[in-house]
Amino acid sequence: MPAKIDIATLIREVREVHEQYPTWTQDNAFVHWFLQAFLVSDPEMAARSVTGVSHDKGVDGVYIDESLGQVFVLQGKFRQGPKPPLESRPDVISFAQLARKLTGPKHEFDSYLSGIDPSIGKLMTEARNRIQRRNFEVRLYYVTTGRCSAPLKSEAESEVAQASAIASISVMDRSDILSLLIDYLGGAAPPVPFLDLPIDSRGIVGSDGVIQRYDQGSGIESWILSMSGKDLASLYDRAGDRLFARNIRGFLGDTAINEGMQTTLAREADHFWYFNNGVTLVCDSARKTAERGQAVLRVTNPQVINGQQTTRVLFSVPTSEAKEAAIIVRVISVPRSGGNSQSRFEQLVSNIVAATNWQNAILASDLRANDARQVYLQRELAKLKYQYLRKRQTKKEAKRLLGHQHWFWIKKDELAQLVAACEFDPVVVRSGKEGLFKQPYYDRIFDGRAIREYLSMYWLGRIVKYEGAGYPDRAYAKWYAMHFLWRHVGPLLRSKAIADHFRTSCEWNRWPAPLHAATDQVYRGLMEFFKLRRGSGPRAVDVSNFFYRLNQHVAFESFWRGPRNPRKFRFRKLMKKFHSELQEAVLS
Repeated sequence: MPAKIDIATLIREVREVHEQYPTWTQDNAFVHWFLQAFLVSDPEMAARSVTGVSHDKGVDGVYIDESLGQVFVLQGKFRQGPKPPLESRPDVISFAQLARKLTGPKHEFDSYLSGIDPSIGKLMTEARNRIQRRNFEVRLYYVTTGRCSAPLKSEAESEVAQASAIASISVMDRSDILSLLIDYLGGAAPPVPFLDLPIDSRGIVGSDGVIQRYDQGSGIESWILSMSGKDLASLYDRAGDRLFARNIRGFLGDTAINEGMQTTLAREADHFWYFNNGVTLVCDSARKTAERGQAVLRVTNPQVINGQQTTRVLFSVPTSEAKEAAIIVRVISVPRSGGNSQSRFEQLVSNIVAATNWQNAILASDLRANDARQVYLQRELAKLKYQYLRKRQTKKEAKRLLGHQHWFWIKKDELAQLVAACEFDPVVVRSGKEGLFKQPYYDRIFDGRAIREYLSMYWLGRIVKYEGAGYPDRAYAKWYAMHFLWRHVGPLLRSKAIADHFRTSCEWNRWPAPLHAATDQVYRGLMEFFKLRRGSGPRAVDVSNFFYRLNQHVAFESFWRGPRNPRKFRFRKLMKKFHSELQEAVLS
């Protein structure tokens, strides 16, 4: 994540969108970015929701969410100057009046459609049909990187409230958009706008069911309450997987702990409160209120950072079991505006995660799952149809969340091993992948290098793995082969055009035969090196220990260049042929 998140950061994000859709205006590209960051993560669905035409009558985006029963209508103003200008009252109020046109008499709606672009008219007609016939709610969003006064926001809200009870408006200006940008770059988008946590008062004595604490020094406010298992499960039902965006792991499936929770719920659900550590949420704000006579704690932008397994297990069991269970819920509201509040928020969340997620062991790689570099890799690789798995979860869960729209899947620990094999002594990789997510290795592996370099290493690794398959001893020499080959292949792939050709050729199974043959020569050389240097008799070293020695790659380099290795000549010819084929393909 950039050290400073400001309007320049957003301009770069919007510019990327505009390059993909050059016929759009900057405002259209901004609306697409907002849709993706706030409402729908699928970029293609976000693109279909952008109107992108003239004669739009203030409608820059329409998104109909069938599952939530809501219609979202957007107007975007992308003000790029360093000082945000004040939004005009006519623009904001005119947009707010769309609520009356969508929910009011038909003749007013027909009058509004006069002169509008036909494509937008069709979208707005579909939206009105959902509202009139299926009781969909209307959500208007006036989003701007300008500035909007508090009285004007209140006036717009009043205008919409008078038009219809099923309509609402949110006016989000630059400060709101930059806060959203921080979450977007941090992988916690689209957000969950708000959730109501019903307070379970069963057995509560001498209080209203909530313990509240406020820290004057930090501004952090906390609540502790009890919820029924059924109500906690319903949070996931309503918010979906977005509720766990800041969690360091995905759902772990049938672990011993998850199976233990299921057993408790089946046999003694009334004791669940005593056996479970509870759930921790962070949020932007919270307030106690009542909803249809039920006391609730309303939390905005909530994220479950500890308790995903508990929530998902409660969601999976029969309702009768979940209803009987009770659970402790801790809610922490952390200020995120002014000074270093955002960095303090991120650090606090990280510390809470590390301190509370002890039932399922936390790995070093887990603590890096939400690192901005990991989020960036996931987003950039997705553009090339690669799914980057930055969180530990079951394969079934990953497929459910990520779908089948990607060609290739890469795990973050797999990528770390490949890069480390290229950059460091191969013993570092053989010593364990979790160590690669600690310093000093992590910053050197994930150092902001070009995506094409990561992918060049990935495809070279696939070739090394293929040539090692079926030869048990080669498994111990794999990282040495990778290290040696990258020293020769890496410089050939520095050119973007050549690296892209290498990647696409591998993607389409047009494997470079000379490189495969060269890799085989390296493996053979490594095995000959082992046999020559392993020793003899009782002191002979087995292959696994032989390739677990510091600086063994340096000794192999010396052997490779020496007179006892005839394979270097064949290797040199194959690499020359590989390079020539790359150049010919790019120039043709």
